[in-house]
Amino acid sequence: MALFDLPLDELRTYRSASAEPEDFDSFWAKTLQEARDHDLAARFEPVGTALKTVTVHDVTFAGFGGHPIKGWLTVPAWANSPLPTVVEFIGYGGGRGLPHTHLLWAAAGFAHFVMDTRGQASGWGGGDTPDPVGSAPAFPGFMTRGIEDPETYYYRRLFTDAVRAVEAARSHPLVDAARVAALGGSQGGGITIAVGALVPDLAAVAPDVPFLCDFPRATVLTDRAPYREIGNYLKTHRGRTEQVRRTLSYFDGVHFAARGRAPALFSAALEDQTCPPSTVFAAFNAWANEDKDIEVYDFNDHEGGGPYQQAAQLRWLPARV
Repeated sequence: MALFDLPLDELRTYRSASAEPEDFDSFWAKTLQEARDHDLAARFEPVGTALKTVTVHDVTFAGFGGHPIKGWLTVPAWANSPLPTVVEFIGYGGGRGLPHTHLLWAAAGFAHFVMDTRGQASGWGGGDTPDPVGSAPAFPGFMTRGIEDPETYYYRRLFTDAVRAVEAARSHPLVDAARVAALGGSQGGGITIAVGALVPDLAAVAPDVPFLCDFPRATVLTDRAPYREIGNYLKTHRGRTEQVRRTLSYFDGVHFAARGRAPALFSAALEDQTCPPSTVFAAFNAWANEDKDIEVYDFNDHEGGGPYQQAAQLRWLPARV
């Protein structure tokens, strides 16, 4: 696919037309307070593996609604004092997978906490966290589950889980609570942007080709899933466009980015039809902290920089945590 979005010079100044709800901050403050009314109850159970250079813990903590959420905590085997820590969120359809698939950050000397994704993990990776909350009729996937109202939308639960994941990671004695960064790709990047706003004292964030940004543009610019799930829902449920747009406005990465306080390293791919580059730049340009940068991959689709972006993160992150 050749370039289909705005030219790069226009991307660097592009601003989203997404309308921020007046009660955005109070909505999220209420949501997180309700979650914190439940004991975090973070448990870290050692896992026996054949891995010699790391130790792994099977994690369970209370997320949205007090629901049990799973994760892995992987640390270098030599660690005996608190470490800088990466909390990672997973792309759409995936889950935490198996421990040996998450070795990069521990190999670089970090503690690494990867959160399972409620109700997903059957498209790839595998996971162990159900979503016990149902919804009204929805298009297959996750983008329209509970989309009738912000209170019931799927991503209200998932973003809350992610904030609680940071709190769970910080509760472990080998995690330096003052040196915690969040990162993830695609859906994981969108979650990272939300967490960057909802957890104001993170050391850094690194959203990679992030999803869930600039919904008004994304939903009409690309016909590729997962954004297309929203269009397919509205194709059947005629007349609900404004209702759906209102719900999505509470979860738009652009509005979270305007509250982002941590240093940030984004990435975008100019042939990305899954997360179009203008939607990524909409969040990057809105990011409130001036200590920010974006890696641009000219001829890549949604794979973005792949291992090259990981190398960029490995160069960038140690100076900030």
